[in-house]
Parts: sequence; C-alpha cells; structure tokens
Amino acid sequence: MESNIEILVANENHIPYVDIILNTIEVAAKIRGTGIAKRSPEYVKQKMIEGKAIIALCDGEFAGFCYIETWSNKEFVANSGLIVVDKFRGHGLAKRIKRRAFELSRERFPNAKIFGLTTGLAVMKINSELGYVPVTFSELTTDEAFWKGCQSCVNYDILQRTGGTKCLCTAMLYDPAKHPEDTHNKESEKESTESTENK
Repeated sequence: MESNIEILVANENHIPYVDIILNTIEVAAKIRGTGIAKRSPEYVKQKMIEGKAIIALCDGEFAGFCYIETWSNKEFVANSGLIVVDKFRGHGLAKRIKRRAFELSRERFPNAKIFGLTTGLAVMKINSELGYVPVTFSELTTDEAFWKGCQSCVNYDILQRTGGTKCLCTAMLYDPAKHPEDTHNKESEKESTESTENK
C-alpha cells in the first residue's frame, strides 16, 4: 500500500479534496478529544493554490494532508493540519507528509524558524527527528492572527487563563541558525552573497 502513495505539493487540481480533508480532520479531533484549530474550505483552497500544502494520495484516494503558513513577516513558518486517514495509518505516512512539509518550508522560506503546536506524541517524535526542540510559547510568533486560530480549539480557555503562556499543546521549534549543516542554509547564504555582489 505504501508504495502506491504519492506525497505531492498540492495545487488547484486538488481542490476537490478539500471537503474530505476538513471532514477527516474534524472526525479525528472528536475521536481523540484533543483541540484543533478549524479552517474554512476557502482557507485550505488558498493553501493549495499558493503551493503551501502537502497532500498524500493512494491511486487517487485521499490519504493525508498538511499545510504551511508564514507569520511575523515570514520570520516564522508553521506546519499545521497534519492528518492521515485511518486506513492508511501504521505505514509511516504521517512522517513522510511531515518531512515533505518541512522540506517545502525550508525550500520556500530558508531563513524562517519552523514551529508547531501539538498534543500528539507521534508528531512530537517526528518533529524531534527533524531537529525541532520543545520551547516555551514566548519563543514562537507574536502574530495575533496565529493565536486567533486557537479560538476554535476546545482548550482555548486554558490559553486564555494563562495569558497565552501555556496550554495542553507542546510548542516545538526548528531554528535554522542552529543547524549550520542544513543545505538550505548554504543555499540562502549563497543567494545573499550573490545578491550583494550584484549590487
């Protein structure tokens, strides 16, 4: 089954999958009893059109999804909405989707810090393997629009009571400055040097 699954950067051709993506996320959140920020169909469509989403398909059947979003004037990138359809779980698909979303983030925004909020142990493990470390909420974006997205989460009252300093989610951050071996950093430095030389 795993060999038939394609991990793709979504585009406008994948818009017909939006409803099943949102339904899968909603059902999973209810089953787990964990909070998740809800997104509108228009929002997910826009991510696809902008090339900021990853979709997994198995012979045309929806298998998984994730999207990226920039905050604080592109200083931060968040990988959000990671979901894998039940029947495709247990094959390492979440890890493959997450890795591709991470790569997409590094390709498009090489200087940005990548972060995520999660209550899932599996996602924390994948993040750790990619180089993320647990951090306090104060090290994340201060962009109000990002935190506004938490309002639809069942645990939002905890975030409010703590003045936005903590919740049930664990915050994790990948700082490219702390990973000099990352090839995207070298490409970014090269582009920066060439840009300076051309002036």
